[in-house]
Order: sequence, then C-alpha cells, then structure tokens
Amino acid sequence: MEHKSAKKGIFNRFLDVIERVGNKLPDPIVLFIILMFTILGASFIGGMMKWEAVNPADGETIQAVNLLNGEGIVRIFTEAITNFSEFPPLGMVLVVMIGIGIAEKSGYFETAMKRAIEVSPQKLILPAIILVGIIGNVAGDAAPIILPPLAAMVVMKLGYHPFVGLVMAYAASLGAFAANVIPGMTEALAIAFTEPAAQLIDPEYSGNILMNYYFTAVATFFLLFIVYFVTKKITIPRLGTYEGETAADQEPLKKEEITALRWANISAVLTFLVFMVFLIPENAIFRNPETGSIIQDSPFMNSIIFVLTILFFVPGLVYGLKVGTIKTTRDFGSMLGDAMGTMGSYVVLVFFAAQMLAYFNWSNLGPIIAIKGANVLEAVNASGIPLIIGFILLAGLINLLIGSASAKWAILAPVFVPMFMLLGYDPAFTQMLYRIGDSFTNPITPMLPYLPLLLAFAQRYDKNAGLGTLLSTLLPYSIVLFFAWTILLIVWYLIGIPLGVEGPIYLPE
Repeated sequence: MEHKSAKKGIFNRFLDVIERVGNKLPDPIVLFIILMFTILGASFIGGMMKWEAVNPADGETIQAVNLLNGEGIVRIFTEAITNFSEFPPLGMVLVVMIGIGIAEKSGYFETAMKRAIEVSPQKLILPAIILVGIIGNVAGDAAPIILPPLAAMVVMKLGYHPFVGLVMAYAASLGAFAANVIPGMTEALAIAFTEPAAQLIDPEYSGNILMNYYFTAVATFFLLFIVYFVTKKITIPRLGTYEGETAADQEPLKKEEITALRWANISAVLTFLVFMVFLIPENAIFRNPETGSIIQDSPFMNSIIFVLTILFFVPGLVYGLKVGTIKTTRDFGSMLGDAMGTMGSYVVLVFFAAQMLAYFNWSNLGPIIAIKGANVLEAVNASGIPLIIGFILLAGLINLLIGSASAKWAILAPVFVPMFMLLGYDPAFTQMLYRIGDSFTNPITPMLPYLPLLLAFAQRYDKNAGLGTLLSTLLPYSIVLFFAWTILLIVWYLIGIPLGVEGPIYLPE
C-alpha cells in the first residue's frame, strides 16, 4: 500500500488560505510598478505636509521631497535609463550567470551532484544528499529541481519511503538557502540591495559579498546536522515503509561522464590555483598595491564576481567539451543564450525595481521612515534578541507571500538597513537577519515555482499525494530550521564575532 497523505489539520488549512491570498498578489513586476506610483504619491503628500526628521548621526534635518512637481517629473524622465543601467545587481547577476549558465547547461552541475551521491558510503548517503542540497544553492535552480528526484531514487535503495528523499533534499536546498561555503549569486544579489540602502545613511558605505561568509560557512555544517536530525527523528518515522510500485532504478553515470567530470574538476582546481598565484605572494597582482591587503580595496575583492564566474565557467566548459554536450561553437553560444534567456523576467523586474529605489532615495522617505522607526524602537526598548527574532519572523512571513528573494529585499532593505544602522547595527548584520528569514519558510511557501514541481515528483510514487501531504511533511523542517538559524545567530551575536569579511555586528564607533 502506498503511503497515505495525512489529513489536513488547522495548520494545513491555514496554509491553503495563505496560498489563495498569495496567488492573488500581482506579479513582482506589477508589484514594483504599484510601489513606484505609491512612492510618488507618498512623496507628494510628504512634500506638501513637510514631513521631516533629524538625522541623529549629524544633526541635519531631512525633509521629504515632492517628486510630482516640475523638477521631479523632469528627473523621473531624464534619469530613467541611468537608474536602470547603473543598478548594481544587474551587471553582477548577468556576469555570474555566464559561468553558472555554462556549468548548468553543459550538465556539469547535474553530474557532479549524482557523483557526489554515488561515491558516498551508505551511512553517509543522507548527510551527503543534505550537504549537496545546501551547497547546491550556489547553482541557482539546479539543486531544488534536480536533487529531490535523484534523492528519492537513492533513499529507496536504502529502504526508506521515496518522499524522505524528496522532502529532505528540497528542505536542505531551500530551507538552508542562505548557508554555503561557496559564495555565489545569492551573496551578490543581497549586497547589491544592502549597499545602496546603507548609503541612504552613510553615502561612503561600501559592502562586499563576503561580509556574511564566516556565519554562512559555519551554518552550512550546523544546518546539515539539523536537517539530518529532522529527517531521522520525524520524517522517516512519520512516512513509514513504502509499499508502492518501485520506480525504475536510476541509470548510473556513464564512464565518459565520470571521465569528463574528473577533467572538469581538475580544471577547476587548476583555475583556483592560478588565482592563488595572483593572490597569495606578498607582491601578488590581486593585492592592494599600496597596503598589500587582500581584502581592503584590493583588485581581488573588486573583481570577486568575475573570479567566481570563471571558477564556474571553466569546469562547465571542460565538462561540455569532454562529454560532448558542447560539440560546436553554436552549441556553446546556444548554452550561454539559453542561460541568459532565463534572466529575461529578472531584467524587466530590475528596470522597475531600479526606478522604485531611485524614487525612494530622491524622496528622502527612506531616511525619514528609518529615523522615526528607530525612535519608536528605542522608545519601546526594542533591541537585541527581541529585535533579532522579530525581524527574522517578519521576513519569514513576507516570504510566504512573495517568493522572489531579490524583490523582497529590494522592498525591505531601504527601510530596515538604515533603521538598524541608526540603532547601531552594521548592514552586514541586518542583511544576515533578512537572509535567515528568507530561508526558513522557503520549503513551505507556495510562491516558489519549485513546489508544484515537487508535487509532480511526489505523485510518481503516490497519485493521491496533494499539496497538504507535502506541506505537512515539510513543515517540521521549517519550524526546526527557524529555531536553529535563530539560535545560532543569537549565540554569534552574544559572542560578538564578525559575520564575515568586514562584516561586524555593530557599526564602528
């Protein structure tokens, strides 16, 4: 008999309501258009009513600017292209996609995931799947799309219900989304919104994609244990034995695929070593020529996005050439075109997001809201641990309704980054709080396109499986991940360890 889906309880009915409400929200692109006009309207009201606030950093009075007067309208039209072309996330994300795209489309990512699972000892199979899921988020869509069905087939060989592999891999790749030992596009997207938000308060502020790295690297292995614990103690006992029709065994990797993967990995190591030659020696060209620093204003940090692109690009290209997925220059060009083609909606979203953020900046509404909000938080003594928990929960709840991480942070960063700065917290800390909130509810949000795909995979094993079946199985991961993420950050906060490279918890005095 196939595993029977659990009856929907109060919480599952609540999630159904969330899904219906979330589906009625406009597309993120339309949402930004609405926000653009909302900000313009608010700037008009604020300018007419003379909204203002005193910046505690320098004592200057900040006044709301009406963008619907003659001068504002001219600025809206004349600077629209500049807002778009100079928007920080655009160039970074598109460049990274060159590397990630060739690695994904050539089959390198998929083969690497399969091989990692194949060569692991049986006792390490579950931890290996979880680790691949967590680290795999650097590959964008690859982990939540490719790994769950592979994991389902693998765990069936261990005698577990295939749903164990599906939900465990899905929860690992999305619930631990902010954790990784390999910095990638996620970090680039986050800092690209954090930095301009911080510059509303400190125009000289400069962040980097490694400013959360120490924390996210430690979280990778801590959350591996957490996901494994939930799987062994909750998921496996709850699902029981699978007695349905066994799916066909996964085809093992072919000899040529393993050979191609080996050469690709060798090329990745050699490329990494070349960069180390540029970085490690005392007078290396990637160091700051004046101070010798690797981090502070160094060519390495200024080119880190392009470095990561090459580290993805080289093994992807080598794999494609060796295995035969890239036979001609047309194949190569087509793969890059397909990878960039997936970014079309993102580019359109960026255009409207750039306008919205520009209007928000020009209107001075961000600093005024931040100062007023900080005053309220100070009045109610909202700081420390309650503030940490409150903001993580807020971001997690918003994530249930808006799936796009960049869309959410584009909206929240201009308000909360300045607000937390006025309370003494570094933007690196606020960014990490948001990334945690954006992660732990990922497995249960219906706003991500992966959940319907996961349901389709589940119905291969149980035709009666529904959304409630998946959500009730994924819910324990989200709950435990919330506590795990939060406790880890609170401990980090209490000890006072920097979150990453030039990523302190508090602003320097």
